[in-house]
Amino acid sequence: MLLIMKKHIEEDHIQDLLQTLKTKGLQLHRCRRNGQLAYGLFGDKTKIDVQELQNHSSIEDIISIKEPYKLASRTFHPEDTIISIKNISIGQNQDIVIIAGPCSIENQEQIETIAKGIHHAGAKLLRGGAYKPRTSPYTYQGLGEMGVQFLKKAGDTHAMPIVSELMSEDQLQDFIDHVDIIQVGARNMQNFSLLKALGKIRKPILLKRGFSNTIEEWLMAAEYILAGGNSQVILCERGIRTFETATRNTLDLSVIPIIKEKTHLPIIIDPSHATGDWKRVEAMSLAAIAAGADGLMIEVHHQPSCAWSDGFQCLTIENFEKLMEKGRKVAHAIGRTL
Repeated sequence: MLLIMKKHIEEDHIQDLLQTLKTKGLQLHRCRRNGQLAYGLFGDKTKIDVQELQNHSSIEDIISIKEPYKLASRTFHPEDTIISIKNISIGQNQDIVIIAGPCSIENQEQIETIAKGIHHAGAKLLRGGAYKPRTSPYTYQGLGEMGVQFLKKAGDTHAMPIVSELMSEDQLQDFIDHVDIIQVGARNMQNFSLLKALGKIRKPILLKRGFSNTIEEWLMAAEYILAGGNSQVILCERGIRTFETATRNTLDLSVIPIIKEKTHLPIIIDPSHATGDWKRVEAMSLAAIAAGADGLMIEVHHQPSCAWSDGFQCLTIENFEKLMEKGRKVAHAIGRTL
């Protein structure tokens, strides 16, 4: 439930109430709702007298949060959440943010060449995999910590924040120190111990939807991070597993308006992993922009045929430039910028 405090009430005036609720084992999450101080109250409600709460001199109203994902719900937080990374904002209605880069980091020259190209084309953030979750144990697994260092150097050179995927908790400190947005991949969407650890830090988390997970399961995964105290969650749709075999996965573009209705968290689309074919990436990117996505994450390689992983779904720098040109036109048509 959500406790809406009376206007102009000072927080120190309600400390006794808050302490009493905490001693009953309930969790309190402070927020602003339409400009007013409010507290999300979560836990075993049988321990409290709701009628007594309603009559409390500090409380104006009590709103029930029916969704199982409490902190992620629009009921708890009606306004859109905006994630700020340096001078970039993700979640604004106006700007569409493009994240681009290779599937995996191969060496310093490779990531530097790609970073230069995508930055010139208009990408705002640089992505690259240092630790690679692969279906086969015999395929390229990434450079690890060295890959993070290569990525950071290229990002610093071109003033681009970096995004990379975290595989396990033992890598967390390195990512806290060097990575601007920590990505949780589809395979780890329900790795609850990892999500809890990410809830304890104060750094943006890009949470990909699992292969076969429902929207509610996805939002419940985000709830683990939010419940830990980290409010900086970005959702990423990357295609789901269906009976269809013409594409790598099935890109669920309907998720964009659904997410916008159900949650305040921003959503970006990954058309590269969704289609698995560079020839489909442009069309799905433009469709995602038109549908209202807050951003795109696109795989780009200067020599896709020589890429160490997923080259078949990477755009060349030239094709990425063409996509950006078309994307700006679609964004302008719906009153946004790219």
